[in-house]
Amino acid sequence: MFSSVEVCAGAGGQALGLEQAGFRHRLAVDNDESAIATLRLNRPSWNPVCASLDVIQPKKFQGIDLFAGGLPCPPFSKAGKQLGHQDERNLFPVAEALISDMNPKSIMIENVRGILDPRFVDFRAGFSTALEKMGYLVQWQQLTASHYGVPQLRPRVILVALKRAYFEYFRWPTPGPDSAPTVGQALMMLMSERGWKGANKWSKTANRIAPTLVGGSKKHGGPDLGPTRAKREWAELGVNAHTLAEEPPEKNFEGMPRLTVQMAARIQGFPEGWKFSGRKTNAYRQVGNAFPPPVARAVGEQIRLALRKEFR
Repeated sequence: MFSSVEVCAGAGGQALGLEQAGFRHRLAVDNDESAIATLRLNRPSWNPVCASLDVIQPKKFQGIDLFAGGLPCPPFSKAGKQLGHQDERNLFPVAEALISDMNPKSIMIENVRGILDPRFVDFRAGFSTALEKMGYLVQWQQLTASHYGVPQLRPRVILVALKRAYFEYFRWPTPGPDSAPTVGQALMMLMSERGWKGANKWSKTANRIAPTLVGGSKKHGGPDLGPTRAKREWAELGVNAHTLAEEPPEKNFEGMPRLTVQMAARIQGFPEGWKFSGRKTNAYRQVGNAFPPPVARAVGEQIRLALRKEFR
């Protein structure tokens, strides 16, 4: 296995995908105690640490195969003020310093699609130039989660950088536009867990992929599936998106079901058995902020091949 360090790890979506792609995490860092509790619950071997990035001792990880993470999105999100480098939550400079000291063979950083907006062209160029001076070649790419088997739209931007010796072997994963199950297909088993009689009929109504799952902000009042437009789209799929449920529908339930945290996690591409620490609102926040593991796996597999100097 190749070695890696995961920063801003959250509930482990990207880290899990990279593990599936053949990377062994020597450290997983996040400043959210509940997220770290989730990682300890599922993967204590990742060495989960609850801390800010400035406490990492990069010299311990010099020459690691992969530096990865999902840096905070609010500085670039269209849902916010898009303050970019002026936002105190912008951790790209901290990541740059860590990369400089660790000197990894490869880098994978995930963020929202807003970072590709024209207003951030100088920001992207500046970060790319800094990495190029360290000996990397850099690419930014927007990927759509549903093209990699995830039952929701969820466009995300990935930065991949590799040392020059490996970069020529890197290829972005091939998308499969029809690879994702519908919401009904993805959630049928969970919806029918308590014997709901209407589960089969509901699954036929939920006959396409979901809108992008949102609602992960700490400023958000409670667990729902997003703004008005998203709620309307969920309603068309037969889902009440105004709140989340503690349990699946009971046998004689009537009306539109709500998602549980585990159902939302399935929409994000988390596998069966991945557990989330904390109560419903806290757990859902972790899910809403996550990067779908299947997308991370697809990119991670291509990085692994490049490090082995192989093509696919």
